[in-house]
Amino acid sequence: MTTAKEFNKKYKEYLKEGYYGLHIDTPKVVDFLDRVFMELTLIPEFKYYQIKLKFGKSRFYSSLKVGALSYVIEQEIDKIIIETLSDSSPLAHVSV
Repeated sequence: MTTAKEFNKKYKEYLKEGYYGLHIDTPKVVDFLDRVFMELTLIPEFKYYQIKLKFGKSRFYSSLKVGALSYVIEQEIDKIIIETLSDSSPLAHVSV
């Protein structure tokens, strides 16, 4: 799975009605969240609302009662995005 659309389709039953879900179309982020959701969906009554970038940082909105877990997920998404941007930079593969 590599797109946000595919992710939202797979986890549709966990997406709170009226929300758009994942809105980050970076394949490595989607793959990371797919692995995380294999565990999160085991939590009774788990729902996610939005996973997006806001003011240059990721935001993970869900029904999780543990804010620290959402924070850890956001930090990992940010790390993946920074790594992806670094890898795609024209200068990233130039040795000096």
